[in-house]
Amino acid sequence: MKNMDWSSLLIRMSKGDEEAFRTVYEETRDHAYRLIYYLSSSKEDVGDIMSEVYIELLRSADKYRPEQPFFAWFNGLIVRQVRNWKRRNWRLYRIVEKVKLLADHSFDRKAEAKLSAVGDQIELLPILRKLPLKAREVIVLRYYQDCSLEEISTLLDIPLGTVKSRHHHALKQLRRQFEEIHGGKEKKDYVY
Repeated sequence: MKNMDWSSLLIRMSKGDEEAFRTVYEETRDHAYRLIYYLSSSKEDVGDIMSEVYIELLRSADKYRPEQPFFAWFNGLIVRQVRNWKRRNWRLYRIVEKVKLLADHSFDRKAEAKLSAVGDQIELLPILRKLPLKAREVIVLRYYQDCSLEEISTLLDIPLGTVKSRHHHALKQLRRQFEEIHGGKEKKDYVY
């Protein structure tokens, strides 16, 4: 890498200078790509994580301190974004598993296998977007931000009982929407 004045570039970036961002991007993209490629568990995610890294770089540019080596700081930023990506994927998996658990437990193994197979492929974001905002807030804070129900109560400035109620109803709505995706076929497999 060229001997860059990273501090001034990042200061300019934090003030909205697009040319400074372009320069930083051009000088760091190959490095960032390689590091993300080696750290991520899914090579298909590298492009998305790369975008997250540069979004976070824009947000964090004013936090860089000139006394620290730029690439050490930038590597830390990359590692955190890869971890965040993995954590988000894990939360998505947990939500799917929670929806499965809340599904009627009285169905047979054939229906369970179908539910499991579909659950592995489900795209939850469109389903989450169908939830009312108050329910979506609780689900996102609980499973994407890993907040406890007590923390959600504090964040939203609502009673803990209200959080628990919204959480319960949101999971029921997710389960209902999950079942609707699969139509009547799977419902025939349920044993009532």
